[in-house]
Amino acid sequence: MTETFGHVIDGDECDSLDGARFDSVDPYTQEVWASVALGGAAEADLAVAAARRAFDEGPWPRMGFAERGTLLHKLADLVEQHADELAMADTRDMGKPLADAKGKDVPRTAQNFRFFADHARLAAAETLPMDSGHHTYTRYEPAGVVAAIAPWNFPLMLESWKVAPALAWGNTVVLKPAEDTPVSATLLARLALEAGIPPGVFNVVHGYGPNSAGSALTEDPRVDRITFTGESGTGRIITAAAAKNLTPVSLELGGKGANLVFADADLDTAVDWSIKAIFSNAGQVCLAGSRLYVQRPVLEEFLTRFVAAAEALVLGDPKQSGTQIGPLASRTHYEKVRGYVEAAERGGSGKVLTGGLADGWFVRPTVVVDVPADAPLQREEVFGPVVTVTPFETEAEAVHAANDTPFGLNAMVFTENLSRAHRVAAQLRAGTIWTNCFFIRDLRAPFGGFGDSGWGREGGNFSREFFTEPKAVVMAIDHRG
Repeated sequence: MTETFGHVIDGDECDSLDGARFDSVDPYTQEVWASVALGGAAEADLAVAAARRAFDEGPWPRMGFAERGTLLHKLADLVEQHADELAMADTRDMGKPLADAKGKDVPRTAQNFRFFADHARLAAAETLPMDSGHHTYTRYEPAGVVAAIAPWNFPLMLESWKVAPALAWGNTVVLKPAEDTPVSATLLARLALEAGIPPGVFNVVHGYGPNSAGSALTEDPRVDRITFTGESGTGRIITAAAAKNLTPVSLELGGKGANLVFADADLDTAVDWSIKAIFSNAGQVCLAGSRLYVQRPVLEEFLTRFVAAAEALVLGDPKQSGTQIGPLASRTHYEKVRGYVEAAERGGSGKVLTGGLADGWFVRPTVVVDVPADAPLQREEVFGPVVTVTPFETEAEAVHAANDTPFGLNAMVFTENLSRAHRVAAQLRAGTIWTNCFFIRDLRAPFGGFGDSGWGREGGNFSREFFTEPKAVVMAIDHRG
């Protein structure tokens, strides 16, 4: 039975003005499972107007941090209570293994709301004594209306990464989820209302990007901040649209993560984390370690272990508990990844050691060697379970290869040499460097990338800087003197 979902605007779940709808397709069954309201400029206008009223006239930005935080903690409680429903929505929308959606994404979503609620309440501002009989202090006031445009690979979790800090600092939000993964956004907005967050504070509009709801949000002069996670080309379009209104933009874009395995690495650790880094979520991760560089003395042993571990991963129905690799998220994305795999299988850009295409929208964990440095497979973001493995001789050679990319979101270093770990981390041009691990996060730390991987940072005080307007207040200590 097809389920129906609408926009959430000013506290009401509603259809589009013209009644338009679109289908969400389950990537495993390739059947329609949900019908969703299809919005455009008109619905974006209504949502922004509601958010604008809620910010300019409503109680949310005028609440204390403790009061807002209490409501955000209630929302986190509800997220945990509805874990089954939320996880299944993301699994049916994009093929993510249900065990990952429920065991990782939902808890992280709740954690995001809890962390930013507490961070906003506990964050310290600056007091700056002055020699002239004055002192200055800072205030961090909410910026206003935030347009949040989220990706399809971690729908619920990455929506909360944008919405939670924006709300915690007193802003109002219009969220446009990816059209391939719309359902969990509506569910989250329903829970926000149930938690007591006032109407108009958190709105959801479904629709496409160009000439639709997405472009309308980025071009609206009533929007005070735009936060986007997605493909680098789309980030450029959003930046151009925002520039017309001088709207600040935070962009978390694509990646082509380098993974450096030195000869002195613990190979058990390196293989385990390297498998997770490229094959988790069927490789549909902007942080994926898709360029694997291995120092030549351990190349043969590493490849033997790595290929065996890749071949042991279980493909199947993402709703089944044993599944580790689900289908790719959509037919369009499958066709994109398929093109890279078929090019490698033809032998024009490397040798496939294992993997390849499977039935349906599945791609097996694919390991490719002998890939030229200028090949598309080595240069472009595949966003699938495909990794290239390249040998290196020296530390300098490894650093040069890792930095030879327009992207710079993240990198990994596997070594037991403490000096090398610090030395290489300092030389790598990427926003996050993991040493002997992957995907470990401290929500206080800056998150973002160099070059084509983005613009700006979020997390902890970095989110505060983006979602607020810092203000200096200068006080005369004795104005009568």
